[in-house]
Amino acid sequence: MREFVVEADGGSRGNPGPAGYGAVVSDAATGETLAEAAEYIGVATNNVAEYRGLLAGLRAARELDPDARVRVRMDSKLVVEQMSGRWKIKHPAMKPLAAEAATVFPPDRVTYEWIPRERNTHADRLANEAMDAGARGEAWSPADSRADLDTPPAAPAVPVPEGPPGDTAAGAARVREAPAPAGSAAASGEPESERRPAAEGAAATGGAGTARGRGIEDASGEGTVVEQGAGAQGSAVDRPVTDTSARDAAAGLGGAAPADADRRAAQAVATPSSGWAPADMGAPATFVLLRHGETPLTPQKRFSGSGGSDPSLSGIGREQAEKVAAALARRGTVQAVVASPLARTRETARIVAARLGLDVAVEDGLRETDFGAWEGLTFGEVRERYPEDLDAWLASPDVGPTGGGESFAATADRVAEARDKLLAEYRGRTVLLVTHVTPIKTMIRLALGAPPEALFRMELSAASLSAVAYYADGNASVRLFNDTSHLR
Repeated sequence: MREFVVEADGGSRGNPGPAGYGAVVSDAATGETLAEAAEYIGVATNNVAEYRGLLAGLRAARELDPDARVRVRMDSKLVVEQMSGRWKIKHPAMKPLAAEAATVFPPDRVTYEWIPRERNTHADRLANEAMDAGARGEAWSPADSRADLDTPPAAPAVPVPEGPPGDTAAGAARVREAPAPAGSAAASGEPESERRPAAEGAAATGGAGTARGRGIEDASGEGTVVEQGAGAQGSAVDRPVTDTSARDAAAGLGGAAPADADRRAAQAVATPSSGWAPADMGAPATFVLLRHGETPLTPQKRFSGSGGSDPSLSGIGREQAEKVAAALARRGTVQAVVASPLARTRETARIVAARLGLDVAVEDGLRETDFGAWEGLTFGEVRERYPEDLDAWLASPDVGPTGGGESFAATADRVAEARDKLLAEYRGRTVLLVTHVTPIKTMIRLALGAPPEALFRMELSAASLSAVAYYADGNASVRLFNDTSHLR
């Protein structure tokens, strides 16, 4: 009896919003792609699109061989658990789809398996292609699809032993199936799983942002609290920085070629394929942290917080925002956009959100630190005018800038409160937070459990991207930091 693997996915740019699905059928023994299906389905939710993808994949498999066994693999835990009979189906739009899917093959010939998102990139690409075609007013065409070309050949299906999460046999099987680290013996000869939010040509080839919890990449740069930085110890002085080491470290690379490093780093942003998080915690909330584009104050290295002139983006800053928008649209990962209330962040957010087909929400807690009397000054000018205040500020996170400015400790409290509020609102989703140097560094510091002085040891460029995943058990994982590859 033949055995097929059906991998299916669906997404919605808005949830509900413009939606589409993708499905691929492969031979379980050889990994060969046998059939593809994709369709733009109009306005729908993520879950409805996922069920539509499942149904299309099962139908395609049945056309190939109605007597085959089918192994369905999806990154939607909801669909897998519901179709396996472990979770109830309550949504009225999903009940008929699930009932129909259950009749395509006899239930005893279909099994369901949850897989990490990075191992479902082929179906994800198809879903994004379908949504892109729908946005153009066209139907998805197999002849125009690049999903199969851009996806590494699927490895033959390996049965995974059943058992509880701590079962050693099941755990060993998952380890065998996990992508080998770069530089290992396996990496040179075995197919490597792709990560879903990937750089161009790597993962999601779709456009504007599938409304799913998939992560993103990051940027390079500097500054601690000023427009581009803050001074001694790297706190306020803007210095150019090479960001390949940060990307390589995030992706577990070593000495990979720069292009490969960019690709792998972008792949590493979403839910990790393996790690210490229990498999049943569900998708993390992933915050993609975008520092706004340049303003006229940025190249002058001036303090620019929430208490100053509130500058808008410069021409260069708008170009940077457009490049970020294009990069995020290619990856199709962002489900919502939230911005600081300041002009430069709202302008950056509007440019990106317009490309992604999303609205912009504003969160006051994401605003930059208020630098008091230092607003608009360079670090050198502050050193000249307020030397004792500056030394005290650099020495303690509880000290604010001259003139009633906000301390880093107060900023951290505010940012943590905003983070918790957003985590509750966007549970399990990928959200772009368009904000500033200090809030981004603070989120990274808190995620790492690093001391306050770590703020002075990070560099963050204008229009850079970083990402943190937050899990249901309260743990956080910094997926990427300070990447500006999209600006090159």
